[in-house]
Amino acid sequence: MTSMPLPERLGSHLKRAEQALSAAKHAALKPAHLTVSQYAALLHLSQSPGISAAALARACAVTPPTMNTVLKNLQENGLIERTPHEWHKNILETRLTEKGERVLADGDTRAVRVERGLAAEFSAEERETLIALLGRCIESLQASRPDRAGTP
Repeated sequence: MTSMPLPERLGSHLKRAEQALSAAKHAALKPAHLTVSQYAALLHLSQSPGISAAALARACAVTPPTMNTVLKNLQENGLIERTPHEWHKNILETRLTEKGERVLADGDTRAVRVERGLAAEFSAEERETLIALLGRCIESLQASRPDRAGTP
């Protein structure tokens, strides 16, 4: 078995960076009484009102059962409302309530502060390079997935 030394494993570095970002956002969102998943759902709902739970799960990179739990909690807290689709009665459209818009605004201010703090660690050129490199990581990993073999 050939093994790579840990310092050379890009996946380890990417995972640690993602965990650090998630922890920072979790701490920032706690005073707004939001989890990172709830914040992501509210943010996507603000951009795509009426989106289905399945599409929202894909947008937030969580499983449909996880998204159903997130939506249940948001609805119980009065942050979203879910109504049957006009033509497809077994599809629920999800929208922010006024309270949800207020909570999202507070949470977004807090999350953006984390993002801006992170961005400030890099020059504009470094940020562009980092975004491009991460994009290449994503493309490479998506292209090499066994379940996507032969798909364009």
